[in-house]
Amino acid sequence: MDNMCNEQVENYLQTKQKLNEHYVSIKRLLLPFQNYSTGLFSCSSESYIRDSIYCSVAVWSLALAYRRIDDDNGRTYELEHVAVKCMRGVLYCYMRQASKVEKFKVNQKVDAALHSKFEHETGDAINKNHQHLQLDVVAMFVLYLVQMTESGLQIVFNTDEVAFVQNLVYYLERSYRVPDFGLWERGSKYNNGSCELHASSVGAAKAALESANGFNLFGKQRGAPWSVLWVDIDAHNRNRTVMDSLLPRESNSKNTDAALLPTVSFPFFAVDQEELRSETIETLTSKLEGRYGVKRFLGDGYKTAVEDTTRDHYQPAEIKLFNNIECEWPIFFVYLIIDGIVHDKPKQVKMYLEKLKPLLKVRDDGLELLPRFYYVSEEHLEAHRQNPGIGEKLCSFGIFEEPPVFLWGQAVLTIANLLLDQLITPRDLDPIRRYLPAVERHKVSMRYSTFAGVISDTVIQISLISESKHLQSILSTYGISTQTPDQVEPIQIWPSQELVKVYQHLGANEKLGISGRPKRPIGALGTCKVYRVHGRTVVCYPLMFDIGDFYMAFDTQTLIDELQHSLQFVSQYWRMPMRPLFIFLLREDITQETRLGPILEVLSAFKQGQWDGIKVCLGRVQSFIASSVVEHLEFVKHQDSSQIDEELLKPFIGRENDLDDVRSLRRAGSSYSNLTRICEDDDEELKTANELRTHNTNEILSQLNSFYSGASLAVLIGEISKREGLNFDTGNGTCYERLNKLCRWAAGQKLWSLVRYSASLCHKVVDSLAPSITSVLVHDKHITLGVFGHEEIVVSNPLPPATIKDILYRLCTPHDEREACLQQELVLYVGAAINKQPKLFEGMLQVRIGWLAYAMRLLLKHRDNVSSYKETSGALEGEVDIHDLSPSDVKKLLFAVLDVANHTDLSWLQRRQITGALNKTPPDFYAKVWLILERSPDGFVINSHHLPQQPTLSDMGKNEVAWWKKVEAMFAGLHRPEFRQLIMEMLMVTAIVLERNPEINFRNTTDIDAVVGDAINEYKKDHQTDESADEISKFCNLPSEILVQYMVRSVVQSLLKGSVSVTANDTCTVS
Repeated sequence: MDNMCNEQVENYLQTKQKLNEHYVSIKRLLLPFQNYSTGLFSCSSESYIRDSIYCSVAVWSLALAYRRIDDDNGRTYELEHVAVKCMRGVLYCYMRQASKVEKFKVNQKVDAALHSKFEHETGDAINKNHQHLQLDVVAMFVLYLVQMTESGLQIVFNTDEVAFVQNLVYYLERSYRVPDFGLWERGSKYNNGSCELHASSVGAAKAALESANGFNLFGKQRGAPWSVLWVDIDAHNRNRTVMDSLLPRESNSKNTDAALLPTVSFPFFAVDQEELRSETIETLTSKLEGRYGVKRFLGDGYKTAVEDTTRDHYQPAEIKLFNNIECEWPIFFVYLIIDGIVHDKPKQVKMYLEKLKPLLKVRDDGLELLPRFYYVSEEHLEAHRQNPGIGEKLCSFGIFEEPPVFLWGQAVLTIANLLLDQLITPRDLDPIRRYLPAVERHKVSMRYSTFAGVISDTVIQISLISESKHLQSILSTYGISTQTPDQVEPIQIWPSQELVKVYQHLGANEKLGISGRPKRPIGALGTCKVYRVHGRTVVCYPLMFDIGDFYMAFDTQTLIDELQHSLQFVSQYWRMPMRPLFIFLLREDITQETRLGPILEVLSAFKQGQWDGIKVCLGRVQSFIASSVVEHLEFVKHQDSSQIDEELLKPFIGRENDLDDVRSLRRAGSSYSNLTRICEDDDEELKTANELRTHNTNEILSQLNSFYSGASLAVLIGEISKREGLNFDTGNGTCYERLNKLCRWAAGQKLWSLVRYSASLCHKVVDSLAPSITSVLVHDKHITLGVFGHEEIVVSNPLPPATIKDILYRLCTPHDEREACLQQELVLYVGAAINKQPKLFEGMLQVRIGWLAYAMRLLLKHRDNVSSYKETSGALEGEVDIHDLSPSDVKKLLFAVLDVANHTDLSWLQRRQITGALNKTPPDFYAKVWLILERSPDGFVINSHHLPQQPTLSDMGKNEVAWWKKVEAMFAGLHRPEFRQLIMEMLMVTAIVLERNPEINFRNTTDIDAVVGDAINEYKKDHQTDESADEISKFCNLPSEILVQYMVRSVVQSLLKGSVSVTANDTCTVS
């Protein structure tokens, strides 16, 4: 017994000694650099927020270790409050920039970003040129605000601060579509001042949002409903899916990056799938790890001997200079040590400890310092370029103007040492258990909803709500049981827009000048929850059922497709502990003969408990409340009563009178009855209307009531709206109201061209446009908007909806008003298709929406079964225009175009036209073009654009996106798709000839245009065609095996004309 006691005393004394050693280290290496006023850490006059937070986490970690002993000599209190002071200092700096947060919520622009560094002494903003937009910094602050508060610290003191932190949540919610400068403050790999979407930033935001959701900033014991943070579940899910889509890549320009390590491991632990986490770390270490640490990313020129420090940005292709001489950062060995400890990988810990120890520098007082990086000296540059990873690298300390302590690195090293000495555990360091697998994570609060983070076998509860008793009666004859809104009472059914109004008060604070939640739609996951608001129980129906939105819901098949997509989405991504409740709103217009059948099939499947593999359960709303997720929006109770006018909150009340048109049109959420005065198109009347539109507004108004055809009314009211604005009162409603009414009538009549025309005049925008574009971008593709043959804008980074709307309507409406709406449909379909069937987009560097629409027009024109489109589109006679097709038929046509390779009924010309319009390239196309350039000393010409061999070859690589873009740019201005395809085939043939004859090198400029022209001339000679005939079309209609013969002959002739250089003692042959 005595031996045991003695051993315990000895262990206790050893623990105290170790703690004292760490305390001395922190006292000497970290605390001297904390400002007594602001609480920020810095070795200079400028404080980086990231450095300060890491330092506070290191100090807090030691405080957690001191909690384990009784006689701590007041050190626990001291260290805890050092951390609190720093975190409150960061909060103070951020709150002084509340106006930026307010701007950033609405429009995520660089100049509205919170600053990432501040004046050390005063906390003032540093306004000089700096890349402040770094989402991971704000995410880390929110994460550790939660972590430290969960550990018992009190950081947030009052409601003003609660409101501001809630706005930081809004700041992060749309990270999935916000290009930023990333952890390294450089944005793109090319350091040209441009931002890009970073997996590390999106993942950091995702982790912060998960941590914040349902968390009480005053702590468990002291908190109140109005001090709870709320997170949009749909925004969180989009951040998660975008992060998963990007990983293991960091961004479009960087295949991997050391910045991913803190995201997938300590401190964020953002990835739920262990396989993806391991793949990301393995990719990172295999490509970036060296003897002295980990490179930030390949081609990183920071602090290299050849970097020009007089310029903020690099010149094009300058990063080639930095290959194999990048600096290596030992701090990431420390991260890998922590990762090994947390995930119980002792071999990994041992390996990186052995690598790290020789890299540490020991001060005169015996304390170890972690250098910032190791670099290649100027005299050893060539040696490293020739033999990467072999030569010696020098420590940054004492060479550059380095601070005495690398604060970020020293803080992380301190945390690692505390873990290695077993003074703290991962559980201490991570009180909310982010390090655990998602299924095992600790639930912060049982009252407020939390994200479970794991996929469960979800059963979706579906309640069918009939718009009227008349509809309920009709459906009952088919054995479908539904409820009307009054039968659901006292539960209320709201359009999702009403819930948006409630959330606008969450986080609003007049003193700070910040509003609440931005007017963002509530997504599919959010509408599957039950809400308690002002003592009322509320359920919401999804946006797809809102007829005041876009026109897609009026197409039965599109509605069913959207329903299927939404239910699959909810089934796959529901991360809540209870079941989702889906409100299926059934409107009167489904009773139309062509609509009722398909809807009944879906409802019958629901009754069987499964639809297309989705598990569902039908029932009454009242019976599902107990098994649903209930959000208590109790923050509403604590708002000033004058702020929330309950009269503004309008529940869906259904329809009492089917003939009450005007009132029902203006009532929130109600549907549309017949417009008896509008008839179908009248050619004579339309001609008269087009003549009248040239008159002044008063003359048009005076004669407006004499027109009855839909097209005529749309033309005239549209003309008035263009002159006077959509809010102009025509005497029988505003232009917007009448056009919107006309749009809905036309949808009921299947006059889709008129629908798109009216919707475009109303400047309608479909929901989820921005996320759809983001889906394309995260698949390493750009998207262009604009009409074929006219101006296009390339979208290479995510954009907010308002910007997308402006681009579409500015570029499309001057050519055809309907095109703006059609392109919105295509963006939606492309975004969904690229997630489900990415192979359809192989070979497409850019998804050009205008060209895609042109390809669809080509296929529609070529198809013999056009009558099938006429039947379903509502078109009357003559050739079908793409705008006449219903949204669901447009979707079918899109997929047919994308799968054009499998259409054997098309001629060779038609295939080449459509493939060229899709901008598809053959496998290894860009590498083949690179080969041609290598063998062409004076470069080559494509589409009259000359590309020199140098400096192109020295500045780029054949696998770089920059090279691919360079090649694509040479096709600019070429508006004949089949000729584009012809040039591509000629390039492939030329490359094959060069590959089979390695002794051949072109002596002069390789003119691909001329080679194509010679091939066409050879064809003309053989067939003696009419001079007036379209030779390109005839040539393009040749089968591949015949066309290739002419191309090879043309290439050989160009070689025999003396434009080829043959190496000595070699024989030139073409096989």
